[in-house]
Amino acid sequence: MTSLEKTNTICKILASKKAKGIVYIAVSDKTSLCDYFVICGGSSKTQVKAIAENLQEKMEKDFGEIPRRFEGVREGRWAVVDYADVIVHVFGDDERDFYNLERLWEDGENLVRFDA
Repeated sequence: MTSLEKTNTICKILASKKAKGIVYIAVSDKTSLCDYFVICGGSSKTQVKAIAENLQEKMEKDFGEIPRRFEGVREGRWAVVDYADVIVHVFGDDERDFYNLERLWEDGENLVRFDA
């Protein structure tokens, strides 16, 4: 699976759990960390946890993809699921507004809004 295919698969899984404001940003020319950031939100701590846990379970069960890191889920404010070439950020509303990763990483051409 290419990085872009993985990104789109991840976005579909996030959408199935009603994640809000799903976007992905191509960052391979800006950092060696990964090829894409996927950013989405949940309206409560419970939803942030459910979105991240569902993503981890579906990616492992359906595609054999196990994240390198799976952090922040217990607190439910900002979860990070790291699949090496794609890093997923699931934010609570306040944290997404505060950190605004879209603004930090997008350059006007590399941000895509995902519509399921």
